[in-house]
Amino acid sequence: MGEFVRVEISEHIATIRLDRPKMNALNRQVQEEIAEAARLVDADPDTHAVIVYGGERVFAAGADIKEMAVMSYADMAVHSRTLQDCFTAVARIGKPVIAAITGYALGGGCELALCADFRVAGQSAKLGQPEITLGIIPGAGGTQRLPRLVGPARAKDLIFTGRHVDAAEALAIGLVDRVVPDGEVYTAALELAATFAEGPVAAVRAAKLAIDHGLESDLDTGLEIERLQFSGLFATQDAREGMTAFAEKRRPKFTGQ
Repeated sequence: MGEFVRVEISEHIATIRLDRPKMNALNRQVQEEIAEAARLVDADPDTHAVIVYGGERVFAAGADIKEMAVMSYADMAVHSRTLQDCFTAVARIGKPVIAAITGYALGGGCELALCADFRVAGQSAKLGQPEITLGIIPGAGGTQRLPRLVGPARAKDLIFTGRHVDAAEALAIGLVDRVVPDGEVYTAALELAATFAEGPVAAVRAAKLAIDHGLESDLDTGLEIERLQFSGLFATQDAREGMTAFAEKRRPKFTGQ
C-alpha cells in the first residue's frame, strides 16, 4: 500500500511489513505509512490479529537521525505530535497485535514494539532506547509505555543509560514475551496470532479496550469500563453462540457478529 510499508492479509491475520532498506529507519514517511496501515487493519472486518514485522534481518533501528538533526524546536514541536499519533494508531488497533522482532529494535523501533500487545524476539535481537546518547529522550511513547511494561526502575535504567539489552535480558525483565531462534521469529508470531484468529472478535476488542483504558485510569473508573464492555457483549451473536455451545458441550463457531 505504501512505498515502505505494506499490509498482507491471510487467514484473518494481517502483517504490517516494514521494508525500508537497510535498517527500516523510521522517517516521517514511514511513520505516516505505519499509521495508515494500522487504521486499515483496525477497520478491516476480515482481520482478527495483526503482526508487525521488519523482515529477517532487522525490526527497526529507530528514527531517521539525519532527518531529525536539521529540525528546529519549532519543527519538532509540531512533528512530535504527529510522531506520537502514528505510533498510537498501532497501540489502538482493536485486535491482538504481535511485534515479530529480528535484529535491532532501537529507539523508535523499540517504541513501535512497545505498541504491540505481545513481543516475539529472535535470539540475537537487541532492544533499547538509546536517545539519551544523542542528548534527547524517547519521543514516541518510550517514557510512558516502557515503565508501564517493565516498571519505572528498569525503564529508567534503559532510558538513562541508553544501553541495549539482548533477547535473554529482555525476556527476563518482561520487555519481550517469547524468545525463539532467529529464523523462527515470524513463524512463532504467526502461531501466536493464529490462536486469536478464530476467536470472538468483539470480545477480544472489548477485553483489549478494558485492559488498556483501565490501566490509564483509577480502579473505580477501570471497573466501570469493564462493566460497560462486559454488558455490551450480551448484544452480540458471538456471546449467544459461546454460551449456547457451552450448554450443548460443543465447540463454539464464532462469526464476529
